[in-house]
This record gives sequence, structure tokens and C-alpha cells, in this order.
Amino acid sequence: MPIIVNLDVMMAKRKMSLNELSEKVGLTLSNLSILKTGKAKAIRFSTLEAICKVLDCQPADILEYQNEEGS
Repeated sequence: MPIIVNLDVMMAKRKMSLNELSEKVGLTLSNLSILKTGKAKAIRFSTLEAICKVLDCQPADILEYQNEEGS
């Protein structure tokens, strides 16, 4: 998939656990885990906004586009 989720990188930079982020953002651990592992099919802007607010980052710090080879 050409969209790469770097949530784990930002969490590590902020020294924040998945449990702590879950509590601060108001999402379940399972939903955050799905997002973190790149298995999510979509993300709501309100969720992205909440994550960016808690992690003090920009959406581009979390989501990255990589062109697939040969496309």
C-alpha cells in the first residue's frame, strides 16, 4: 500500500505508549493498534486531528505517501 503510517515513530519520539495515547485521544486500543500497524482502510479527520494534538505533530508526520515501484 502506498500510504505508510508512521504513528509508532511519532509515539516513540514523544515517549508515549499505545495505552497513554488511547486514553488521551479517546480511541480504543484495538482501533489505534489497527492504525499503527497500517491495517486501517481509513481515518477520520477528527481522529487524525486528535492524534496530532496529543502528539504535537502534523498529519505528514504520521502519514506518508510512497509511490509503488513500477507504477
